[in-house]
Amino acid sequence: MLPSKPKIFHGCESEMENIMKMLGQQSPRIAILGGGGMGKTSLARAVMHHPQTSAKFDHMFFVSAEAATTSVELAALIGLHVGLDPGKDLTKHVVHYFSRKPRSLVVLDNLETVWEPIQSRGGVEEFLSLLTEVGHLALIITMRGAERPAKVRWTHPFLLPLQPLSNEAAQQTFLEITDNAGKEGMDQLLRLTDNMPLAVDLIAHLTDYEGVDHVLTRWEKEKTALFAVGYDRKSNLDASITLSLSSPRITSESKQLLSLLSALPNGLSDDQLVQSKFPISNILSCKAALLATALAYQDGNKRLRSLMPIREHIRQSLPPSQSLIECLRKHFFSLLKLFSKHNGEQLPPVIKQITLNFGNLQEVLQQGLYLNAPDLANTISSIIFLNHFHRITRGGQTMLMDYIQPILMKLGDSHLEIRFSTETLKSREICFADGQHLITQTIPLVECVNNPLLTCESTCSIGVSMPNFIHP
Repeated sequence: MLPSKPKIFHGCESEMENIMKMLGQQSPRIAILGGGGMGKTSLARAVMHHPQTSAKFDHMFFVSAEAATTSVELAALIGLHVGLDPGKDLTKHVVHYFSRKPRSLVVLDNLETVWEPIQSRGGVEEFLSLLTEVGHLALIITMRGAERPAKVRWTHPFLLPLQPLSNEAAQQTFLEITDNAGKEGMDQLLRLTDNMPLAVDLIAHLTDYEGVDHVLTRWEKEKTALFAVGYDRKSNLDASITLSLSSPRITSESKQLLSLLSALPNGLSDDQLVQSKFPISNILSCKAALLATALAYQDGNKRLRSLMPIREHIRQSLPPSQSLIECLRKHFFSLLKLFSKHNGEQLPPVIKQITLNFGNLQEVLQQGLYLNAPDLANTISSIIFLNHFHRITRGGQTMLMDYIQPILMKLGDSHLEIRFSTETLKSREICFADGQHLITQTIPLVECVNNPLLTCESTCSIGVSMPNFIHP
């Protein structure tokens, strides 16, 4: 008996079209890959219910490989589905069965469960090789990750690992589940999912029952635990991510890199992975492991990133160590200092790096902005440099500047206070009363400090701003 056809299914039209073309070839062997919660099983089910599929194949079998731990157990599961008598090892019997039957399609779902462990991988690949020797047998596997099993001549062109839904497909999915949200509320909720299909499905059902405001409030407190509404990986996002983390190729070093990515919405370039001197051994191998298990992906700029639901899960369960964040903070400080030193002139590579890392910069700097934080002075300097960059390239002031003043007053660093006041006045985003107060506070500091360049810059800024804060 086949599993039911997905009732709500959007966003995989091109993958479906490619699979149907491949099924039209001789002896198709197709691997549907992707991260947990990306809709691999739903796509396989939709393929089996496509009219062209049922017209071509006399028999179709959908076999979940979750319960198998060896190739022998996998053969036993297939034997159970096709009606073979139980036996010690049904490998040859299964191959013989399909060689005698007319055209058949076998879907092996969640094959990574039995393929991923090193001790069982060779046996599974050998079994798949035997199955694919049956010329009139079509094979589809779904596997978590981005790697196909060896010893099989997979049909070209290979399917790329499944990507997040387009905005349109995510909205369609959401609206078919609930109409208990306006456009603005729906967009707010979908931003929390990064358009990961399972997350979209779960948050839409929650919204239908609880409403937008309640779900958003719960997200602030619970993060991805909000999506833990089921008991297995197909209905519980946290369980799905945890399963990916249990892969043998995810070493402690790989987890360190993943924890770092959890704090970086813009991800990391290969140059940053190497130049930031993170205390992670074999960091490029760790990157390969995260890509292979689809816990991370490379965006259009070839930056290593994780989807928001994965980032939030890791931040709660495996937050990055202070040493990792400090390496990154120092790297960003050097970058911002270089920009500020040259006032952004003739430094397109630096401007590009800061632009690509703008979200990362805000995230990392905000984490280090508390009294008694290590290297607090450099963190505040970096925020002032970042505001300088933002003011010149985009205009206006960053939100981080709002957090600095109360900390500065307790820190007692006159140089930093003057730099902050000067940058704030240059941003010209300050009300009349605050401007007067800031100038009044800054003038005595400038008179006492022994730094001609800083004194000159601050005095000029006060002079330019003063007319705006004098009563007519």
